[in-house]
Amino acid sequence: MSEADREKWDQRYAEGSYRSRSYPSPFLVERLAELPRGRALDLACGAGRNALCLAEAGYEVEAVDISGVAIECARMTSRDRGLAVDWRVADLDGFEPPPGRYNLITVIRYTNRAMMERLPDGLTEGGMLLVEHHLLTSVPVAGPTSRTFRLAPNELIDLYHGRLRVLFHDERIAPDPDGEHVALTRFLGCRGSPGF
Repeated sequence: MSEADREKWDQRYAEGSYRSRSYPSPFLVERLAELPRGRALDLACGAGRNALCLAEAGYEVEAVDISGVAIECARMTSRDRGLAVDWRVADLDGFEPPPGRYNLITVIRYTNRAMMERLPDGLTEGGMLLVEHHLLTSVPVAGPTSRTFRLAPNELIDLYHGRLRVLFHDERIAPDPDGEHVALTRFLGCRGSPGF
């Protein structure tokens, strides 16, 4: 991402654009009981809503975002709640996860196709990747207006074909907890055996 992108996200977080979105992803919460425990990586973590949920569930969490303002907000929240998270500011364009390091990787509503292709390499055997992105649709919904930041139907299935076992996948238009309707593609995949 460019410096202009970093400044844009810093400004959004400084202005409180996402302050009302403190709840974790309902998809993450729904699937939490079946996810492998251990080390988790939350990419494009923003102000930390999903990373904090994982820390509360007992994960050793690393969380990364391009916005230093978002990371500082997340750091203060985790300190206030007594939760340990390794918060990092980084550009995700060139991000490559260390091979076999994570039991769980989450990416919620951040589209970076090149980065997404590399994520299975960062999973342990039996590790899982949980992804939720905006879905391309002609229906009026909240979220990005650019097609660049929406995934095509079945794009996640195609992206991870032969690399991850598909444990769950759906595409839907549904209400968010804030009341707005969103079009989402949701994916849960496992590297190797899912352990059951």
